[in-house]
Amino acid sequence: MTYAAVSALSHPGLIRDRNEDSLVAGPWTLCSTVTENPQTLVFPLGTPLVVAVADGLGGQPGGEVASALVVRRLAATGPRLTDEDEVRTALHACNREVYAAAGAGGGALATMGTTVAGAVVLPRSLLVFNVGDSRVFGAPRDGVLQVSVDDSPPPEPGQRTTSLVTQALGGTLGHRAITPHVTAAPLAPGDRYLICTDGLTDPLPNDVLDGVLREYDDGRAAFELWKAAIKAGGPDNITLAVVRIADP
Repeated sequence: MTYAAVSALSHPGLIRDRNEDSLVAGPWTLCSTVTENPQTLVFPLGTPLVVAVADGLGGQPGGEVASALVVRRLAATGPRLTDEDEVRTALHACNREVYAAAGAGGGALATMGTTVAGAVVLPRSLLVFNVGDSRVFGAPRDGVLQVSVDDSPPPEPGQRTTSLVTQALGGTLGHRAITPHVTAAPLAPGDRYLICTDGLTDPLPNDVLDGVLREYDDGRAAFELWKAAIKAGGPDNITLAVVRIADP
């Protein structure tokens, strides 16, 4: 039986006071936690498996609330996500739920929001999705390739990255609709994917990600990616999952 090995880690980094990132892998969630050692879970392929990260919007109260709400919603609905339209419907529901929780929380949470990026692993295909600037990369041995679509403006001259996003789940005083990015790709044993927040990709260019993923698999790859981001200054929360498809 073909299976997915998911190796995940979440850490606040070296600058932030708290971790506003959350992560989901199947029914398992990590919300606002610290895991310096990667956790590896193995799932037989059959029932849709959702693996995703959510990055609470910095500078606005309640980012950790919004990101946790989204991954828990995806954990509950993930087994029913069998096609692109169902993934879009789930993301729209997450957006409405963030706004509803923001309104119920009073003024303190009025503008809370989060990005989200991830994949639904099916027996023969993968549904990649994102809203915001968290990312999904394909990681074949010949080089990483970003397969998500950044919702962010071009960086300023001389800058490699930007912290601005053009859409998110929640994040504004009034409800704003989203246009989720969802694409399908074939899947086969040996395929690998990296799903991560910008706490990993802002300090690390793609060639560093590529070098680590060429050399390591699973938990060791997750640990070495985290270690590289910390060595680069750890300026933001770091959350990532390495997904590998394999036969027994």
